[in-house]
Amino acid sequence: MADVKFEPVERRTISVEVRERLAASIRDGLLLPGSQLPSERALCEQFGVARTSVREGIQGLVSLGVLERRGNRTFVTESMPDVSFALDGTDRRKERVRELFEVRQVVEIPLARLAASRATDEDRARITELAKQFHADMKLEAFRKLDHEFHWAIARASGNETLLELYGKVLDSLFGSAEFDQLLTSHTNRDVVRDVIRTAATMHRRIAKAIAKGDWSDAIVTAELHLDHVEDQMMARMV
Repeated sequence: MADVKFEPVERRTISVEVRERLAASIRDGLLLPGSQLPSERALCEQFGVARTSVREGIQGLVSLGVLERRGNRTFVTESMPDVSFALDGTDRRKERVRELFEVRQVVEIPLARLAASRATDEDRARITELAKQFHADMKLEAFRKLDHEFHWAIARASGNETLLELYGKVLDSLFGSAEFDQLLTSHTNRDVVRDVIRTAATMHRRIAKAIAKGDWSDAIVTAELHLDHVEDQMMARMV
């Protein structure tokens, strides 16, 4: 058998491909600052895709400040942003999100294990009660507030003050991240956000159940599955 090695397959949506082709045209000087984009109909014909994909691709660049709307027309911005998006195809928002999730994996999984092993009856009751408040139809703002309380309650139940202090900084970085907020609040990503909230509601209850039972092994597995799912959705589907 031949010794062949393949690179991992990159999961990309059509709208992401449209967005990056438009970005490449700007980078290569084919679309200059201040120039008008072709109509959505023309872009659909050129890319060979549906109008929804073109709109989502354009909206992704609008949300990054690379394109701007003027009435019914779309233009390349005169002053190109340099903080959240690089025209070499790198979405710096997602690079930041990836970093945050790497930190969450390092910190939150051990916290779930410690909480399952050390939590007091009061801790377990608090975590269980918070988990019950999650539901699939929550608004994003309410979900994020409750999400913060839930994960903080788990951290407190770990019984490790130093780790709690460290995790406080992680939460500050997570909930204070402009890149994270841009992805979550973008109108284009509303369906993905709904999926994330719906699945997170279920996973939070499973994590709480494992901690309530003192099952640290299940707490570890479920916490890891939860983080993996949210990261996968944000990286693969959000624009």
